[in-house]
Order: sequence, then structure tokens, then C-alpha cells
Amino acid sequence: MAEVKSLDTRERILDVAERLFMAHGYDGTSMRQITSEATVNLAAVNYHFGSKESLMQEVFRRRLDWLNEERMRVLNEMEREAAGNPLKPSQIVDGFFGTLLRMADDDQRGGMTFLRLLGRTLTEPSEFIRTFLAHEYAVVVDRYKEALFKALPDVPKAEIVWRFHFMLGATSYAIAGTDALRLVTDWQIEAADSEDRMDRLVPRLMSFLLGGLRSPLPQFSNDAATIEATVDGK
Repeated sequence: MAEVKSLDTRERILDVAERLFMAHGYDGTSMRQITSEATVNLAAVNYHFGSKESLMQEVFRRRLDWLNEERMRVLNEMEREAAGNPLKPSQIVDGFFGTLLRMADDDQRGGMTFLRLLGRTLTEPSEFIRTFLAHEYAVVVDRYKEALFKALPDVPKAEIVWRFHFMLGATSYAIAGTDALRLVTDWQIEAADSEDRMDRLVPRLMSFLLGGLRSPLPQFSNDAATIEATVDGK
């Protein structure tokens, strides 16, 4: 009975911390707030997690472990069905980003609370969180990157890496909420399009990500010619 109670306490602390970190950010959330809302004392938090930093990491780990496993499962299944042929870019984008966005409908996996937390954290990360997330994502990102290289053999690898970086940024801001969108409310968009509606956000974002991935390659000026002209004072 004591073990069950201990597990319940641990999950309650994680649930409360997830919600408060999402609402106020890591720096804006105090341990006093967490213990108060979770109805536990500081000793209980220290017993289960040791520190606020470790608590934050565990809030992410319990969601990211499943997310990373699911992304790998989806990619492995698609590659198995492709039987050695390159995947379609749309499949890869959906496997990585679509799997994340579909978590919004799964309260057992954190639902919108976790997505908002992840988006907020990726757009305003502390150094230790940036390092932690980079480690958690490393293997999965490398696998999807290789799949993109194979799917887009005519696109320079550097361009694919940059585009994937832009896709991560766009997704982070999208799932963080509509705060950024409110900066352009004078554009007079309809109220229905200014709300956090996943039924519209998902297809809108996925279309944008795929369009960016497939967009024409940028044209750079000749670096050597530019340097020569600068030296000559032209």
C-alpha cells in the first residue's frame, strides 16, 4: 500500500510540475508552488527527484521516452514497407512532426499541456534543458535526417539540415500557443483562426513544413567573386 501511495505521489508531483512549468516557465515556477498544488512537502519532492532541475528533466523524460520510441517505430515500419526504396518526404515529415502533434489528443501522454510545455521550452530554453533535450533527441533526429538525405538526393545535405532546423522552430512556436499570433491581430483574421484549434493547426502546420522542405534551393552569390570585389573596393 505504501508503494502505491509513493507512486501516486510521484505522478501527482510530475503532473503538477508539468502544468506549472507550461504556464509559468521553468524559472517562473517555484518549488513552493509545486509542493502547494501537489499537496506534498519539499521532502517528498527531494525524495523522488532530488532537485528542481532533475524534476524538470523527469517531466520531459516520461513523455519523450514514449515519443522517441513511437517515432522510431513509425520510421522502421515505413522503411520496412519501402523495402529499401527512399521514403516520400511527406512520410518522413509526418513520422517526426505528425507523431508529436497527435499527442495533443492523448491525455495519457500529456495532451496539450505537454505540447505547450515543449513548445515554450524550445523557444525559451535554459542551457541545461537545451543540453538535456539535445541528448534525448539525438538518436531519433539522426535517423530521420538520414531518411531525408535518402529521400532528397538532389538537395545538398546542408540545405536539408537547415530546413529541418527551420521546421523544428516553426513547430515549437506553433505548439507554444497563439501568443505570437496576437502580435499580428491587426491583420483582421477571423476569430476562429486566432484560437488554439488543433483540428486547424495540424493540417496548416504540416502543409507549411512540407512546403518549406520542398521549396526551391536558395541562390547564393559567388563567394570568391564577392571577396575579390570587396578587396578591390568595388
